[in-house]
Amino acid sequence: MTSGFYLPNPVLLTDAFALLGIALVQCAAGLRLLCWLPQPAWLQQPEKRHPLGWTGGVRGLGLGAGFVCLVLVLLAWPVGDAQLPLAGYVRGISGDLSVSLVLLALLDGARCYWLPDSTRWLRGFAQEFKVLAGVVAAAAVVLYPLALGIGNWDPYRLGWPGNAAPLLIALLLLCCVCLLRFGLWLLPALVALAALGWSAGLLESTNLWDYLLDPWLALLCLAYTLRRLCKTCFNRSVQQ
Repeated sequence: MTSGFYLPNPVLLTDAFALLGIALVQCAAGLRLLCWLPQPAWLQQPEKRHPLGWTGGVRGLGLGAGFVCLVLVLLAWPVGDAQLPLAGYVRGISGDLSVSLVLLALLDGARCYWLPDSTRWLRGFAQEFKVLAGVVAAAAVVLYPLALGIGNWDPYRLGWPGNAAPLLIALLLLCCVCLLRFGLWLLPALVALAALGWSAGLLESTNLWDYLLDPWLALLCLAYTLRRLCKTCFNRSVQQ
């Protein structure tokens, strides 16, 4: 007869985090879509306009909470002969999502529905996301082509355990500059939490890069940055 404290299966923990991350990102994407839709007449509240659309008020909060519950139930529903949850099939297509993308999805969903209607806070978050998108886009442009064999140096190797010290030092310096010099909190917070998730082994991958960014986050930030650049160039050409 033995006794003692047994830790949960690490494989089950990584699977649970991966499926939960996919579900949260799907919920955030759906909430963002609801924010973009026209405001229904039964939700109109002229005395209280939400900065992001029609999601303010008790009815809007109830609609958002109901939508999140519906998406979570659908993604947890067993499908197919293997009786895997629907999120498992999505995971087979998308792969594991980075800690950064999951946290950004949580922030964006909360920003749409549950955070106070602070216009100053919203402007600050948008400004911070511009910096974050630029950094992630630049990292993706350098990382992914080199990791695919373009060039003689593969920066992806810096993320493996035992080789990650230079990458961690560079990230620490970047976070210090953002936080102390420019007063930015979003990028340092995401980097710190991603590094914490890497040290805890939340994902199947043991590479630090996979915790910091993934192809979906890279595409999002690239599209957002290119859109901003095109808009800035167009505005300058119109002014001239």
